[in-house]
Amino acid sequence: MAIVRTIGDVILKLEHISLSFGGIKALTDISFDVREGEIRAIIGPNGAGKSSMLNVINGVYRPQQGTITYRGEARRNVVPHEAAAQGIARTFQNIALFKGMTVLDNIMTGRNLGMKASLLEQAIHFGRARREELENRLRVEQVIDFLEIQHIRKTPVGHLPYGLQKRVELARALAAEPVLLLLDEPMAGMNVEEKQDMCRFILDVNEQYGTTIVLIEHDMGVVMDISDRVVVLDYGRKIGDGTPDEIRGNRAVIDAYLGVAH
Repeated sequence: MAIVRTIGDVILKLEHISLSFGGIKALTDISFDVREGEIRAIIGPNGAGKSSMLNVINGVYRPQQGTITYRGEARRNVVPHEAAAQGIARTFQNIALFKGMTVLDNIMTGRNLGMKASLLEQAIHFGRARREELENRLRVEQVIDFLEIQHIRKTPVGHLPYGLQKRVELARALAAEPVLLLLDEPMAGMNVEEKQDMCRFILDVNEQYGTTIVLIEHDMGVVMDISDRVVVLDYGRKIGDGTPDEIRGNRAVIDAYLGVAH
């Protein structure tokens, strides 16, 4: 039986966000929202401010102006570990894995927030620490099965091809059981087959786990195929916001990003 996706109420709202580094304006007066259960794409040319926007959402950057409301509560001065505790997980444009550790151990690091045992309990591997490790290992094994990487679970990440490393980074983010998943160019550098696999997994995460996804991606075919709504940035400003069909017909977007048809 087909899974029916449900798009809910607004889970994240950004209003009049402005971010500057010295005299350089990275984001200027940007507003948009994300609804629960949707795949929300952010697109734009290089230097448009896309990654800066994700960094604002998960607390890496603090905007000089604007309001961020997440799950009905205004967020101020949130740092990344607090955002993670609130259910926001993130992958990065440049892979941020521990190359000398195995796939399994890398994914286990995504469960750090679920570990409440003291350092002493963890050191002697007794009682609560043992129970937590078993519970966390079960969750990690479920993610490994879901992303079909059982065959590399004991392989050091540094020995893997690029496409599989990207999948391991997605697995680590999923291990945290996020409410909101931020994906920064998850298909950058992939071949066609690897992109098809990653698209399938992103859709499965959204449909089967009900995870809300904010996605930065340069491949317009991917964006238009899997996104519910798209926001377009150019030189740190919003120039478009709507469904894929609406974005396809937006003249400002065509001129700035997709190219002018002649």
